[in-house]
Amino acid sequence: MEITFFKYQGTGNDFIMVDNRGLTFPKNDTSLIARWCDRRFGIGADGLILLENDDSSDFKMVYYNSDGNQSTMCGNGGRCIVAFANRLGVIKNKTTFMGVDGLHKATISGATVSLRMKDVDEIKTGTDYFFADTGSPHHVIVVDDCQAIDVQAQGSAVRYGGLYGEAGANVNFVTPLSADRFKVRTYERGVEDETLSCGTGVTAVALCMYQSGKTLAKRVWLEVEGGELEVSFTPKQAGFTHVYLSGPAEFVFKGVISA
Repeated sequence: MEITFFKYQGTGNDFIMVDNRGLTFPKNDTSLIARWCDRRFGIGADGLILLENDDSSDFKMVYYNSDGNQSTMCGNGGRCIVAFANRLGVIKNKTTFMGVDGLHKATISGATVSLRMKDVDEIKTGTDYFFADTGSPHHVIVVDDCQAIDVQAQGSAVRYGGLYGEAGANVNFVTPLSADRFKVRTYERGVEDETLSCGTGVTAVALCMYQSGKTLAKRVWLEVEGGELEVSFTPKQAGFTHVYLSGPAEFVFKGVISA
């Protein structure tokens, strides 16, 4: 069986997109998804995303990590599927869609997609780290120079260190640059390496930096290896609401591959 796919990227976080409204994709074939995501033997991507019909919204997002396993919410993937839905004619300039963590609203203007993330009720503070669940679990560490960090080695040590049990967590290294700007590098579980950008990760960083007093800004810019993202939010009595992740989501190419 041949399947048409589309490649999208958001600040270097790249995804294979498939229109699965006809439910023809072999969703349980983890080895197939992992092979397609492989950068040497497949298409190459940080993850694969299926667009499916949904009874309560414009469409449903089904997300798989590059290891082939279905995973938690992906912020950049959520922005890219909005651009994909727009290309397919499923939506115009705004949408409500279903993610694994519930409904999300988004708008698209040119190449920029602004995605409302889930409300965050709590930021946890450890001895030398913060933790936030922004649709995916994120461990956040402030460092003097994240460019000097071995993200793969230090990230995997935290991810497999037992702090978050067998499931683990994503790990973000963050360096303050100014009052409202931070540099971020992220180790992603499921990819098991550094990615050029992580949407739920920079969202977690922005909220943790505000909660800890490292910024007073409610609109924060995050520099990632693949570009720049913006996170805005409204603090509430406990946690944050109206959390938005904004940045580019761009079509790369279209192809056909055998399943």
